Amino acid sequence: MTTFDPPGPPPRPAHARGAWVLRGLTAAGLLLSADVHLVLYLEGYRDIVVVGPLFLLNAVSGLVLGVLVLTWRHWLPLLGAVGFGALTLAAFYVSTTVGFFGVRETVGGTQQVLAAVAEWVVVVAGVLALLVERRRSRAARP
Repeated sequence: MTTFDPPGPPPRPAHARGAWVLRGLTAAGLLLSADVHLVLYLEGYRDIVVVGPLFLLNAVSGLVLGVLVLTWRHWLPLLGAVGFGALTLAAFYVSTTVGFFGVRETVGGTQQVLAAVAEWVVVVAGVLALLVERRRSRAARP
């Protein structure tokens, strides 16, 4: 009797799995941030003149980037994700200190903490994924 290996792709090396884990974390952070911004938009932020549309744009952008990070094996979605996370964090911190287009946010709400954590995950995991994939692509060159 012979053993039969089921068809499918060969197992990935550890560094490739690590890159995919980091991409997964980046996408999860993007999708959580998008969800929080959509919920806040629907709960009343849509009525704020400039900030409302920006929250909706943030929700749509987070969703699109989350899907791209998982489906397009290129550095560009990761770079976009890092930029998204950093700019969203910057806007949040500006809104909690001096105000953002007339909105002064608090730091302590559940939605605010979730969004801040999600965006930090996006920035850190996205940068790490970029570094791991860059190192892997350099190692693969002859």
